[in-house]
Amino acid sequence: MNLTLELSNAEELASVCGSFDRHLETISKSLDVVINNKGEDFTLQGDNKHVAARVLQDLVALSKNQMIEIHDVEMTIKVYSHSDLPDKVVNIKTKRKFIHIRSQNQQQYVLDIKKKDCTFGIGPAGTGKTYLAVARAVEALESSEVRRIILVRPAVEAGEKLGFLPGDMTEKVDPYLRPIYDALYEMLGFDKVEKLLEKNVIEVAPLAFMRGRTLNEAFIILDEAQNTTVAQMKMFLTRLGFGSKMVITGDVTQIDLANPKQSGLIHAAKVLKDEKKISFCYFEAKDVVRHNLVQRIVNAYDKEK
Repeated sequence: MNLTLELSNAEELASVCGSFDRHLETISKSLDVVINNKGEDFTLQGDNKHVAARVLQDLVALSKNQMIEIHDVEMTIKVYSHSDLPDKVVNIKTKRKFIHIRSQNQQQYVLDIKKKDCTFGIGPAGTGKTYLAVARAVEALESSEVRRIILVRPAVEAGEKLGFLPGDMTEKVDPYLRPIYDALYEMLGFDKVEKLLEKNVIEVAPLAFMRGRTLNEAFIILDEAQNTTVAQMKMFLTRLGFGSKMVITGDVTQIDLANPKQSGLIHAAKVLKDEKKISFCYFEAKDVVRHNLVQRIVNAYDKEK
């Protein structure tokens, strides 16, 4: 099989191939294929040559935004070896980051966020629920689709008992939003995020502070939504204003409420399931895009149910 990669310069080729062709060797060993190349012209041999071709093409897209590391190669091999991804994938691109879609469920999720004003992402840790929501939010902000990003999370427990923590409200809530901050720093850069926080273009708030507000032209993300009560979830959903989008993420196996059956996320999934303008995307262990061991851990706990 012959394959010509669409590369812009020698640096991109070097990034794809790796130092001393380390990345090509990893692809060859993992997929049991033979890879030879002369510049951007590649020949692939073996039963998995078409999978190897998709891996290489995926790495080319990634190389245009960042230097490729070996973990990028390993993750891409994993995705295309066991994935049900369609031939044409809609990825997310921000000014600093090219975010690859790693599974069919992730693809449906990012498409639904684009099309619907309210999207729920429900599933286990490591499936990209929050990360992809932040990526879509940054993309929307950079393209002027929204004017603000608002990040919301029930802190500690659903009761949001923050009084015992030192500092002002932002300092109390910040530790619980660290995964969202990490994603923002990756996509916007530390300095840019800090400036946007100062200007209130990015706002971080505990769920209780949403009461009484109407949020227009904003991209609002509610993380860890399994720890909302039914009343809190209803209050949050009714904050949606004109020109805004909401994404609600959560893992129903990680509920910290005294009575898990009272989870606002579980209740919303039942009462809103037939609302056509709201999307519910459910993730599974196969969608985990962290270390291989994370997927095995998720599977093990699922079997215990």
